[in-house]
Amino acid sequence: MGNPNKAKAERGFMRWVDDRFPATQMWEEHLAKYYAPKNFNFWYFFGSLALLVLVNQILTGVWLTMSYNPSAEGAFASVEYIMRDVEWGWLIRYMHSTGASAFFVVVYLHMFRGLLYGSYKAPRELVWIFGMAIYLALMAEAFMGYLLPWGQMSYWGAQVIISLFSAIPAIGPDLAQWVRGDFLISGITLNRFFALHVVALPIVILALVVLHIIALHEVGSNNPDGIDIKKKKDETGKPLDGIPFHPYYTVKDIVGVAVFLFVFAVVIFYFPEGGGYFIEKPNFEPANPLKTPDHIAPVWYFTPFYAMLRAITFSLFGLDAKFLGVIVMGGAIAILFVLPWLDKSPVRSMRYKGWISKVMLLLFAISFVILGVLGVLPTTETRTLVAQLCTALYFAFFLLMPIYTRLEKTKPVPERVTG
Repeated sequence: MGNPNKAKAERGFMRWVDDRFPATQMWEEHLAKYYAPKNFNFWYFFGSLALLVLVNQILTGVWLTMSYNPSAEGAFASVEYIMRDVEWGWLIRYMHSTGASAFFVVVYLHMFRGLLYGSYKAPRELVWIFGMAIYLALMAEAFMGYLLPWGQMSYWGAQVIISLFSAIPAIGPDLAQWVRGDFLISGITLNRFFALHVVALPIVILALVVLHIIALHEVGSNNPDGIDIKKKKDETGKPLDGIPFHPYYTVKDIVGVAVFLFVFAVVIFYFPEGGGYFIEKPNFEPANPLKTPDHIAPVWYFTPFYAMLRAITFSLFGLDAKFLGVIVMGGAIAILFVLPWLDKSPVRSMRYKGWISKVMLLLFAISFVILGVLGVLPTTETRTLVAQLCTALYFAFFLLMPIYTRLEKTKPVPERVTG
């Protein structure tokens, strides 16, 4: 039996805390008494895994800053120092660099789950928008961090991406110079990117994650059937098809975490550079403004959008190809924000949508993967044609959605979740 005096002291302590801070209320609202649908499946692991990787990135990032030198003269050497001389520095560095790729794997699968089950539809529009804002901030965070090792690909990749700003008519060249802080990428650029990567953007991401979770818990989680479990409640007001998030899903998520950590550890210990996709081979050479790598490409998680940029090889309405490419690349991300208002289907989940929606989602996913592969490879005439086709399919999924979701025949949605 437990010690009654100890239990009484703990209750007294919690009462003291609750009088000053709503600790118990927050625990109950967001975990113990937050009812989630009982039919969550494999796709619902990725939200909690994204939170796990975020914690990993913050902790390893803080540790790396202790030995990193954010200057053009010392950045590359400090990374080498971390890898060779700091105790367990190589592990912390690989946990951070591989963690960045893991973050995007998890986030892309989390977003695909949203597309699959209509988690962006009313009343969850704000949940989706906050999620997309997190994705945008993550891309900025990853881009800023990509420059910090001050290797060849870091330097030239940043050079290519920042030069895209100069394609904007009138203000472009001045904007590119303002982003760089200099006429060329230099120590000033590195220093400001370091400040943004370590301080500003993590604060933004953490704030958006909190807003994302608060918005989710306000309207309730979606499920594979796309049914609102709040509509069917028992006499005590609990959803008939819901179970408390804690302990049921916290325990279930531990299984997902264990599997993820096993895979993550295998990658870190055996394939930390990911065959040149997580850390490119030229990045093991210090940045040299006088020597351009044979093929400049961003990290794999940016390559679908980079392939779209390169797919635009023609001018239109007096706009040159480079600026049109920038518009297409920006539009590919911006269109995700308006997705909740493009889907006119009366049902949420792909389980009950018509065959057109299923085919369009499949084509969208395939085109996105192909664009990702093409973005890594040097351009050829055939690859450019394929990239143009896949870019058209990517935008067709969104732009034609108001038409095909309204016209297609849907299946009847059950009253209760089906498991």
